[in-house]
Amino acid sequence: MKVVAQFEIPYYQCLNESSTAIGELPKFAQDPKQLLHLYRLMVLIRIFDSKAIALQRTGKLGTYPSTRGQEAMFVGLGAGLAKEDIFVPYYRDFGTLIQRGAKLSDFLLYWGGDERGNSFGKNNHDFPFSVPVGSQPLHAAGIATALKIHKQPHAVAVVCGEGGTSEGDFYEAMNVAGVWKLPVVFVVNNNQWAISVPRSAQSSAQTIAQKAIAAGFSGEQVDGNDVIAVRYRVEEAMKKARENHEPTLLEIVCYRQSDHTTADDARRYEPEGIREQEWTKEPIGRLKKYLEDNQFWDAEKEQQLQTECAAEVDVAVAEYINTKPQAPESMFDNLYASLPEIYLEQREDVKHKEVPVHG
Repeated sequence: MKVVAQFEIPYYQCLNESSTAIGELPKFAQDPKQLLHLYRLMVLIRIFDSKAIALQRTGKLGTYPSTRGQEAMFVGLGAGLAKEDIFVPYYRDFGTLIQRGAKLSDFLLYWGGDERGNSFGKNNHDFPFSVPVGSQPLHAAGIATALKIHKQPHAVAVVCGEGGTSEGDFYEAMNVAGVWKLPVVFVVNNNQWAISVPRSAQSSAQTIAQKAIAAGFSGEQVDGNDVIAVRYRVEEAMKKARENHEPTLLEIVCYRQSDHTTADDARRYEPEGIREQEWTKEPIGRLKKYLEDNQFWDAEKEQQLQTECAAEVDVAVAEYINTKPQAPESMFDNLYASLPEIYLEQREDVKHKEVPVHG
């Protein structure tokens, strides 16, 4: 017997659980202004998250997927992308998308049942939310193929949960990315739960990152409660994709401090006490302590930030509540480049029907 191949999976962390820097921080993290910007975004997303859940509980929003405890994953990802890159989200990527032109009110519109919330303002090259589990990696592989064919100096980032990595689409996308040397980065939000299925029952692989090995490229784990590490590794992976057409799988390890969505009740399956245990690692408190320890932050600034973010969220809620509903016939408007005659007739029929108003 001889060993024909060996592999290792690295784990990256810049701030440990005690908010202490491990070695020299990346260059961007040596600038307090950039760290404060990342901190503000995480705080904003957490306040928004609480408000969205309250809106759902009071019947003003549909089913909503919380991002509590996962803010560093999405904020760090967004900060690590270049403007010209193409982003293919799944459905928790609020912290990424607000850095790419989307508004908080867009997310409320979408989860309130209004598809206009899926257009993300002026950003016309990122893709809309993709809710079917594991479907978006193949979309990303196709986009990356087009970029390579047209010799575009950009790359694609795509997100799914660790549950999505068991879907055939995920493996097919990874395989073609490796064979064709595509400029794409697969980012997996390993928040430990695939709806109600725990990580231990989801895959027997020691890491999710090692799934890249079979596809012929590198995979790595990143501390998903460390926004500095997330941004750093995303930047490096995207640079490698752009310059060398080399894919990467980033497994961002964090914990879902919520139900899967507001339609779920995690108390039925989540071990008692696990959230409290994982909360000691949560990302906002970790960065806040580092900022305080280095005299970049204090209680007065924190109170001002909380007030500002709450006001920003209130503006978004008002914009959402006051958005005029779409006309019923608009359901036909994006089906075809040119609507067939049979649908034109149906559109006119719907347009002239009286729509009941419910108080």
